Amino acid sequence: MYTVIGQQAIIVMISHLLFIVITFWALQALNFEKLIRRDHVIQARVLYLIIAVALGVTISNFFLDYFISARQLGNLFGS
Repeated sequence: MYTVIGQQAIIVMISHLLFIVITFWALQALNFEKLIRRDHVIQARVLYLIIAVALGVTISNFFLDYFISARQLGNLFGS
């Protein structure tokens, strides 16, 4: 029982980190410099990180929920 819970926790953590990194990488394609006020570089970096984490976790949750739902479809057909 605890082994399954531990395995699920590892999968969730890896998924979240993976999608945060992918989101951080994808956000680098945007030009945020025009939106940043002068002498607010640290605040801009923190905001960039917060956006990457928020989007990454949201996307990760979507894929995890989708994967769980797809696995549970077998119960619908009695498999």
